Parts: sequence; structure tokens; C-alpha cells
Amino acid sequence: MEIGLTHYLILGATVFCLGLYTVLTRRNAISVLMGVELILNSANINYVAFAHYSSGGVDGQIYAIFVIMLAAAEAAVGLAIVLAIFQIFHTIDVGAMETLKE
Repeated sequence: MEIGLTHYLILGATVFCLGLYTVLTRRNAISVLMGVELILNSANINYVAFAHYSSGGVDGQIYAIFVIMLAAAEAAVGLAIVLAIFQIFHTIDVGAMETLKE
């Protein structure tokens, strides 16, 4: 059995759905950040798969590396925000952050 583009797309969709499920159902801020990382990694799978099966070039890998750098920056900023919120509220529950609206 040969692995084709469809297999990669199914894998990317599965990882995206798992990430979306994590973001929508978790109340822990760290878990939400991990869900966002899963969503970004699903995009990387699709970038690399489409590049491999369309032109065979390295365009997909370049985009994937850019997304990995973006995800690292997002994780650093997100963790800094979570640490700042933890110092104020002594919890990382996203429900406790609703008091920021007031």
C-alpha cells in the first residue's frame, strides 16, 4: 500500500480536529496553547504534503519552517501572558480571566 496525498490530508484534518477540540473544551490556558500548536502543526502537514505531491520542491518545507518559527513566538508570548495572569489570579483557568473585562 502506497501512502498518498489523501493519507496526509486525513492526518492533517485529524490533528486539526484534535487541536480544535482541545481549544474549545479545555479551561487550562496551557492546554489551550497546546491545542493551538496542534492546529499549526496540521497546517505544516498540509504544506509539506501539497508541496511534495504537486511540484516536489521545497516550498512546503520553507512555509513549514516559517510556521514553526511563528508557533515558537506564539508559545513564548502565550506563556508570558499565562505567567502574568497566574501572578495576578493564582490560577491558569481561562474562566477566571473574565474578570479582566471589568
